[in-house]
Amino acid sequence: MSNSPPIVSVIMPCFNQGQFIEEAVESVIAQTFTPVEIIIINDGSTDIETVRLLNHYQKPNVSVIHTENRGPSAARNVGIQQAEGHYILPVDADDRIAATYLEKAVPILASQPEIGIVYTQAKLFGAKTGSFDLPPYQFPDILLGNMIFNSSLYRKADWEKVGGYNENMEYGWEDYDFWLSILELGRDVFRIPEVLYYHREVAHSRSEQMTQEHWVKSYAQIFKNHPQLYADHIDILFRELVELRENVHQTHSRLHTTQSRLNTVVSTVQSSKTWKVRKRWLKLKQWLGMTVDVGDSLLS
Repeated sequence: MSNSPPIVSVIMPCFNQGQFIEEAVESVIAQTFTPVEIIIINDGSTDIETVRLLNHYQKPNVSVIHTENRGPSAARNVGIQQAEGHYILPVDADDRIAATYLEKAVPILASQPEIGIVYTQAKLFGAKTGSFDLPPYQFPDILLGNMIFNSSLYRKADWEKVGGYNENMEYGWEDYDFWLSILELGRDVFRIPEVLYYHREVAHSRSEQMTQEHWVKSYAQIFKNHPQLYADHIDILFRELVELRENVHQTHSRLHTTQSRLNTVVSTVQSSKTWKVRKRWLKLKQWLGMTVDVGDSLLS
């Protein structure tokens, strides 16, 4: 890390994640690209160890801001307001990035003004391991679901233009909503085809606690936040609905056909001579008090 003015500001909200934050910070300190600053936002943590750690956290080019608990969107906005870097990279306090992330991502934004978001492939670690796959970005598919990881590089100037992260995303998806805001500026997206981001899977994560009602409300809020974007591409939404309706009809048709064939097979077997003999054998075993096995019970 360098004492020069930062080119990149890494924004790290933290709510009761003290046990993981050292690992996240060290992954940023290990970057081959400099200068970088790290801004940790203590988002009203209630965990004693987390509070104690952040109250006395001292490392070069790392600062800590303490706020009341208002969620990831507000925490990121508070941190970015204080950021000095030209580029912003959010990193959750329990995640990690590869040492070459910024070395490979920054030149893309620096050399291509039409690009507004740079992200990479990812892997899971923690409670689950393996590939963390999202479909490769393409517009307009992103209107129907997020395909950009939250830990993606963008310009602070674009954050200012869109007014920051919306704080009305009650059940998460603040990153998805923010990416749509940047796309509304006319920016494009670049995906580095290499695993440079590592997402920690934890038990009882926000995504696991999402109910069907939460999904509906989140999509509704996304549409309310970006009415013109969706109005301009309303045909895409209706095409998706028509395709979904057709898929449902085809599935029902296949199930009906399968059930009819199964009924025919069962009827044929039950009318066979072998079936009748086996049923008589079952009754005799029951009368004699003999054990009835699983195969026999299917005849009853």
